[in-house]
Amino acid sequence: MTIHLHEHDLPADVALGGEIAVDSETMGLRPARDRLCLVQLSAGDGVVHLVRLGPGPASAPNLARLLADPAVLKLLHYARFDVAMFLRHLGVLCAPVYCTKIASRLARTYTDRHGLKDLVRELLGIELSKTEQSSDWGAAELSEAQLRYAAADVLHLHALRARLDVMLAREGRSELAASCFAFVPTRARLDLAGWDDQDIFAH
Repeated sequence: MTIHLHEHDLPADVALGGEIAVDSETMGLRPARDRLCLVQLSAGDGVVHLVRLGPGPASAPNLARLLADPAVLKLLHYARFDVAMFLRHLGVLCAPVYCTKIASRLARTYTDRHGLKDLVRELLGIELSKTEQSSDWGAAELSEAQLRYAAADVLHLHALRARLDVMLAREGRSELAASCFAFVPTRARLDLAGWDDQDIFAH
């Protein structure tokens, strides 16, 4: 694994291709309250780019342009949260997306374990460490352990997608999954607009 840490924005000359893994680290789990601290990106080649964002209004035009590029598929785990964070703090609607958590819920109906750690362990035989999950991502300096943890969250999303696509096709749920992925940006907008704790499709 090779890690490149960038301050404030992704360099304009970084080319990641048409399918990138994306994740974020934040100060908490409420997009309207907690700030976006770090965005991780990988083309699935073992190279990870980490974009560190400081306090105050975020301005990362190169990163925002990539996240919004309709020609680039963004692979995320629990895309609903990350897409909401990007919209709230970078002012960009991240699309199109592929969510490995949604894919897992549709394909792996034999279990209720759909976390990234569980997916990577079962489908890829790799054990992920989650020891830095709740650490201070807004610190003035990030530790080597934090950087490696953040990078690991995007290293395996391409391989997970390949495995989950096979399972979705086998169960006849590929089209359903695609429709769910397409709805994620709208779900994120609903979250930010105040419907985060409601199912608008309920009776």
